[in-house]
Amino acid sequence: MDVTVTESQLKLVLHKLDAVRIELLRLRAILLPEEELSQKEKKELEKARKEIAEGSSTNLDELIKELG
Repeated sequence: MDVTVTESQLKLVLHKLDAVRIELLRLRAILLPEEELSQKEKKELEKARKEIAEGSSTNLDELIKELG
């Protein structure tokens, strides 16, 4: 089964995926406040907060690299 999407559709999906990823990080921080965050997690959370404030997203290559 082949699916064809335009570049703008792909960008929209990637932006939505990034927004979901950021929201999951935020919710994890809210729901697990008793858990001490590692330095790496603190940096990731701060980065996610900055991304939310800036309204930024990630490109496909970055997403593939991150998710393996």
